[in-house]
Amino acid sequence: MSEPIYDYDPANYLNSPEEIETFLLEAFSTGDSGYIAEAIGVAARAKGMADVARETGLSREQLYRSFSGEGSPTLKTLLVVLQALGLSLKPSLV
Repeated sequence: MSEPIYDYDPANYLNSPEEIETFLLEAFSTGDSGYIAEAIGVAARAKGMADVARETGLSREQLYRSFSGEGSPTLKTLLVVLQALGLSLKPSLV
């Protein structure tokens, strides 16, 4: 008898701004642009894609497309979505 397979969505486990921040810091540490874009999409789903779309003025479809593994969001899109998530990019001298 085979084991049942369950869908796993990490967005279901990001329940606070701190958890989202930690999740995204790990993604950024990889340096993989596709992975980072996908992680931002996960974070947006955790907050609620409709809420992020409303706050950014972008359509949900555009957000899903931009932040898929194959997406390539513009810097403008990246910045407004991070702002909607309560985050920003900050350079570090360390």
